[in-house]
Amino acid sequence: MIGSSLVRLAACVGAFLLAVAPLRAEEPDFLTFGAGYYDLFDDEAAGEARLEYRFSEANKIWIFTPFVGATATTDAATYGYAGVGIDIFFGNRWVLTPNFAAGIYGNGDGKDLGHAVEFRSGVELAYRFDNYSRLGLSFTHISNAGIGERNPGVESLVLTYSVPFNTLFGE
Repeated sequence: MIGSSLVRLAACVGAFLLAVAPLRAEEPDFLTFGAGYYDLFDDEAAGEARLEYRFSEANKIWIFTPFVGATATTDAATYGYAGVGIDIFFGNRWVLTPNFAAGIYGNGDGKDLGHAVEFRSGVELAYRFDNYSRLGLSFTHISNAGIGERNPGVESLVLTYSVPFNTLFGE
């Protein structure tokens, strides 16, 4: 019973993603800056800074757009990662981007996540300006998916600003 419900849900989500994929605008490469709150729901809170390079639509893998990035916290935790996301447009201005990444984590003086290999899943809702730049709010969860003895996980809420990469150098 549960298995068939999951199959139906996956089929609906897949059909939705295929339906919206042709509606996506040709987006440029982005350099994304972020700042926010790390470990939102636990007692080891810290500030978070994020830097990502999001590849253009021309580099997509099927309907997914790849990205690479790094996160650092005020407790000296670091996370370098690579992943994929999909831009789902609501009109010309609002963009919802579910995303997934895998990477290497170092806890520094911060929270021990139980393993060096960590996975990040998240979603970002952003407002798209006329020059393609975006201002958004990102919610992410990082955990080791049970490959370590401990798997406490961590959630972040980050304000993001994405700048078309070609505008940074006056092109």
